[in-house]
Amino acid sequence: MRSASWYGDPESYELRQTLSKLQGVPMQNILVGSGIDDLLGLVVRVFLNPGDVAVASAGTYPTFAYHVKGYGGQVHRVPYTDELHHDLTAIAYAARKREAKIIYLANPDNPSGTYYRGSDIKRFLDDVPNHCVVILDEAYIDFAPEDAKVQTEDPRLITMRTFSKAHGLAGTRIGYAICNSEIIDAFHKVRLHYGVNSIAQAGALASLNDREFVQSVVREVEQGRRDYKRLGAKLGLKTIESHTNFVCFDMGDAATARRTMNELLKRSVFVRRFDSPPFDRFIRVTVGSPVERKMFADIFEEVMHVTSMS
Repeated sequence: MRSASWYGDPESYELRQTLSKLQGVPMQNILVGSGIDDLLGLVVRVFLNPGDVAVASAGTYPTFAYHVKGYGGQVHRVPYTDELHHDLTAIAYAARKREAKIIYLANPDNPSGTYYRGSDIKRFLDDVPNHCVVILDEAYIDFAPEDAKVQTEDPRLITMRTFSKAHGLAGTRIGYAICNSEIIDAFHKVRLHYGVNSIAQAGALASLNDREFVQSVVREVEQGRRDYKRLGAKLGLKTIESHTNFVCFDMGDAATARRTMNELLKRSVFVRRFDSPPFDRFIRVTVGSPVERKMFADIFEEVMHVTSMS
């Protein structure tokens, strides 16, 4: 690619211009970064001083806590509900009680796959203290029902999206944040200006102009989730109703989940398992292509037979 010899546009101007039209927000309210992980670090740098508190669900996407701890902050973790949803009431209460500077919320959630309606998130924002910003990680929003999207101009809300999932560009590392322009201005003071390469910007722009591809990915993932749910039922395993591109299988307890993961790894199948309860008893499996799903199903059935005999 000829443009690989050039630095990426530090303003991501063309990409932001297209995103502005698609999302219906001014360009000055959009910042492009090298994936959501990069953007999470910017929020922590801007809003958190050493010793300050951030609030997140216990067991949710761990990279946010990685940044908080790296910059000297503290993470207060709130347990999930029994239905494996974020406990929005408890999160807002913890933010008030501990004078938190940041709340992190993934919707749909990683690793559970559950989601809240946008109207629920909007009501949640009403309970959040004014001094606290809310990161809404919408990495999986393309796979969620339409009512998951939040309709609000709340200046405390920082919405993050990625090209890694439905757009298929995980390896290029590119995502974006939508928020108040004053927050964007603060990000510009600390961000790595040439951190998003030209290939990533070109790929993201092309993907935005190919909605049929994205829609085809979403449709295939929906079918894959149904396949995995049937597979779980066949094997006597409960699954969490997912609105992402993965499905969590309930293995019953942490030891069985760990043993299953290791047996799959011996057969060159990589799945996720988490150390934090309540997710330590689950394995999380990404929805692959039809061929990959068939291969996984065959191997998973074999592993279940092996683990049941041990």
